[in-house]
Amino acid sequence: MKRENNSKLKIIPLGGLEQIGMNITAFEYENSIVVVDCGLAFPEDDMLGIDLVIPDITYLRDNIEKVKGFVITHGHEDHIGALPYVLKEINVPIYTTKLTMGIIENKLKEHNLLRCTRRKVVRHGQSINLGQFRIEFIKTNHSIQDASALAIYSPAGIVVHTGDFKVDYTPVFGDAIDLQRFAEIGKKGVLALMSDSTNAERQGFTMSERTVGKTFDTLFAEHRNTRIIIATFASNVDRVQQIINSAYKYDRKVVVEGRSMVNIISTASELGYLNVPDKTLIEIDQLKNYPDEKTVLITTGSQGESMAALSRMAADIHKKVTIKPGDTVIFSSNPIPGNEKAVSKVINELSQKGANVIFQDAHVSGHACQEELKLIYSLVKPRYAIPAHGEYRHLKANAKLAESLGIDKENIFILKSGNVLELDDKGAKISGQVHTGAILVDGLGVGDVGNIVLRDRQHLAEDGILIVVLTLERGSNQLLAGPDIVSRGFVYVRESESLMEEARQVLQQALEGCLSNRHADWSRIKLVIRDTMNDFIWKRTKRKPMILPIIMDV
Repeated sequence: MKRENNSKLKIIPLGGLEQIGMNITAFEYENSIVVVDCGLAFPEDDMLGIDLVIPDITYLRDNIEKVKGFVITHGHEDHIGALPYVLKEINVPIYTTKLTMGIIENKLKEHNLLRCTRRKVVRHGQSINLGQFRIEFIKTNHSIQDASALAIYSPAGIVVHTGDFKVDYTPVFGDAIDLQRFAEIGKKGVLALMSDSTNAERQGFTMSERTVGKTFDTLFAEHRNTRIIIATFASNVDRVQQIINSAYKYDRKVVVEGRSMVNIISTASELGYLNVPDKTLIEIDQLKNYPDEKTVLITTGSQGESMAALSRMAADIHKKVTIKPGDTVIFSSNPIPGNEKAVSKVINELSQKGANVIFQDAHVSGHACQEELKLIYSLVKPRYAIPAHGEYRHLKANAKLAESLGIDKENIFILKSGNVLELDDKGAKISGQVHTGAILVDGLGVGDVGNIVLRDRQHLAEDGILIVVLTLERGSNQLLAGPDIVSRGFVYVRESESLMEEARQVLQQALEGCLSNRHADWSRIKLVIRDTMNDFIWKRTKRKPMILPIIMDV
């Protein structure tokens, strides 16, 4: 496409650049916006009670008439998980590959959005036109099938977005990454490359997924006489395929346990991405019909999630599976940064029950290491490098790599969420900032828990609450009953009777002074209660529980 005028292409990351998760980027040219991915992040430890975190899409909502559609690179939660929440506000079409669409449709079904969402399945090598953009899907490899890189053609030039990728010359299913197409687009002249930075600090190449299959074969041969339980990511269909292959080879029946695992495997089987030999899969209720050494369990919980199937087995609260001494448990994953504690807890619990836990060599990453990134840079030859997908240190490592390959330092942009990068063939600069942030999802509530509520939850979790109850006579403000003090999460009352009694007396004195003024309003009385209690409790315990006064009148 030729440049028609002086308009510039805007690249606006709305999430995913300070963390692993919540990936969403808007590409804007004149009156067209195309959104690449729409993912969620998992809550931090201090986000008490929060289930999910989704991106703030105020910018897209404000420019709804320009938004042409969502283009999705692959079916992982950090790239598709926010779609059901975002589509309720911005109902535009979704474009993606077959398996990714199958996984998205499962989500939309759960949220009753299937009928009202337009969807189009795109094949690798195909292009779609959206407003001023033409987007081509390019085959890549990742730890889930049907992953795509995107060539985004705009009047200002071509941007290549790698999505999450690695270079796997011997994939378990389907073709290897289409390096030839990357080279052809590189020859046309590429304005910018946005590339996956997750493993940019790691030297060398990422191992092929197929190597894990050999490891499984070895492990199955070594542990012929025990039950085998394997925890992995639900979305890693190739991994599941290799476990099934090894199970079939060693004449074992396979049970799939964990809701997300069951959903994805049934979707992948229906769409032809998973080949399960007849009579290999059995229901969990049929386990008791087979000896232990003839069964394999594929389960969720490789990240130590408290409600996942493996964690429930380790904690002895799983309804159908009990860990037995001698069981072989294989973790076919690496802990995501931040989950190490949770994983270690599960491993300890399993070991205490006599299980043999294997953690080494049964996993390879789905992300490119340095040599693969260099290969893509060399084929695409971009003018500008924009590291994507990762924490700051990963983006930094990717930027360093780009610089070592001869890209000028001033042409490398480490962006933050909300930055507006304007670029064309004459130059590029960060020209502004749009509103971004995180929306917290708690149960059915989306965005109704903000910083203040979280602060309260932390306060309650750290110091507990004291409830002060008193009854006043209507009109005269005469104290009829109370003050009574109820403690929750602060001290155990029975063991601290003297402290509570002393607090009551101090409070009574303060109230007498306050209530002698017949016109004292309730807000004033509540303030006196809070101040008195805070002072007293802090002096005696050096704690600051939440004080909740309740006044009744009769």
